[in-house]
Amino acid sequence: MDAREDRGQQNISGIYRMYSKEVYQYLYHFIGSREAAEDLTQEVFVRVIKSLHRFEERSSMRAWILHIAKHVAIDEYRKKRLQTIFAGTLLKLLPSSEGLPEKELQDKEERTHFEKALLQLKPKYRNVIVLRGIREYTVKETAEILGCTEAKVKVDFHRAMKMVKETALHIYEKGAGVHEIS
Repeated sequence: MDAREDRGQQNISGIYRMYSKEVYQYLYHFIGSREAAEDLTQEVFVRVIKSLHRFEERSSMRAWILHIAKHVAIDEYRKKRLQTIFAGTLLKLLPSSEGLPEKELQDKEERTHFEKALLQLKPKYRNVIVLRGIREYTVKETAEILGCTEAKVKVDFHRAMKMVKETALHIYEKGAGVHEIS
């Protein structure tokens, strides 16, 4: 291996160390499976390596890599459209509240309703909720990752949250529960 190849390997290793955890977490939130997120993280970095020479630094390296991850996630979603992709994810992410068993059960049911509602969203709305709501990226960062304007991120996030709330309420009413979803 010559010096140039060695520097390239170090650069790729550094990029992987810097961004792999974030890519994995994003994919895990989107897909809902640890194994699939691990496999897709590898796929993202294969694409990064193949495309690194085309990176033009118009956006940050992070935004560029997460933009690739978004496409990998949507590709996987399309492949597995008939399966439940996001099952169980939010319940694992949201901590249970400490307190009375009735309150914990109510919170768990609300999270379940929210999760089921999230599963029914189109990928573009799910993406904006994962990035803005769960991962807490800024509007600007989310726009860079999704390849759209900040205004579109704001509108889509607002619409997505409204859809999730309405759908969760419908799921709640269908289940004939005894508490309100806030």
